Amino acid sequence: MKVEINKFDFESDKILSSLSSEHRQLFLDYGEELNFKKGKLIFYEGGIPTGAFLVESGKAKIYKTGLDGKAQIFYIYKTGDLLGYHALLCNEKYEDSCEAIEDCKVLFISKGNFERLIAEVPVLNQLLIQNMSHEFGVLVNTITVLAQKPLRERLALYLLILQNRYSKENGDISLPREDLANIVGTARESLGRLLKELREENLIEIHNKTIKIIEEKKLLKIASSQYV
Repeated sequence: MKVEINKFDFESDKILSSLSSEHRQLFLDYGEELNFKKGKLIFYEGGIPTGAFLVESGKAKIYKTGLDGKAQIFYIYKTGDLLGYHALLCNEKYEDSCEAIEDCKVLFISKGNFERLIAEVPVLNQLLIQNMSHEFGVLVNTITVLAQKPLRERLALYLLILQNRYSKENGDISLPREDLANIVGTARESLGRLLKELREENLIEIHNKTIKIIEEKKLLKIASSQYV
């Protein structure tokens, strides 16, 4: 069965873009611009949510730390994505952490302003619920892949997913090897060996730690081979 990349996309950029221009501007007017340097936490596991975040530029990873202290990255957020609102709506502590993997400019909407927006723009509440339901499906697909797919197929799949995340920047994947290993669910050494294999098969190119996919169809075939 062919892998559908959109089944691994939170599509949280569609929340704001689905609003009317008037409501979208109202949303932006309620926000406050914040800057996070690469490596800085936007929020952390166990923290109390104080608002929601809209990525205006840069990228951030969302991850959870296991009992062994190792991080499992579940998603890479990009420009236009809305994040951090799940715990806010549930009135619970954050279940995961979010860290800037590039210098990020973020629009912060405080809890009070976010609640005002939901009251003033009823369609926003519907979009949030709809997106949360979609994200649940994405996480189910992600867990299934991590549990059932062999490593080579996982890597091929996540390279395609990340290419989609980096599509507005020519599609080249610029991500620390440790982060890529955590996304795929393997050790950095194993990741290095597989990347070398894919490069020797002329499926990818690697320049200054940046990965460029040159045989997308062949990678998709590899990614789809064990998909259930």
